[in-house]
Order: sequence, then structure tokens, then C-alpha cells
Amino acid sequence: MVKTNAFKALADPVRREILELLKHGPMRAGDISSRFDLTPATVSYHLKILKQADLIFEAHEKNFIYYQLNTSVLEELFLWIANLEGGTHAQNK
Repeated sequence: MVKTNAFKALADPVRREILELLKHGPMRAGDISSRFDLTPATVSYHLKILKQADLIFEAHEKNFIYYQLNTSVLEELFLWIANLEGGTHAQNK
């Protein structure tokens, strides 16, 4: 079942941009933060929301925390949306 907080997380353009950055691979919070004209605390807040929605996860490597996309949750969202669209086409035929 699709988590409703995933849609709330995706509603914010900053969080969508963070996901865009992470599609190229894992990144540290500082590297993500440097891409925005926001305080590190604000970026941390956005990362927290994305983690709570299971759209990203943390990977600890030595003294660093890397953030990565959780592709399984994204795939679940895509499938759910595709099924909605499929239902519309099936009804119109």
C-alpha cells in the first residue's frame, strides 16, 4: 500500500529537487545542502521528511552518512499511479 506521507513529501519542490539529485547516486547531507540557498537545518528537515516517507534512506560509511533513493517505494508509487490510469482507460473503452 502506498504511504500517504509519500505524497506529502513529494508535494514540496525542494524535496523533489533533492530526489532529482539523489537519482545520480548517494550524497552526503553537506553536499546536498550546498546545492540549495537554504540553511543546513532546513535541508536536514527536508531529508527527515523524505526519510519518514521512506523515499530515501541513510547508509553509514565510516564517519559519513550518505542519503540514497529508496527505489522500491518509488516503484510502488509508479505502479499505483499506473493502475489508476489503467482503470480510466479500461472504463472509457
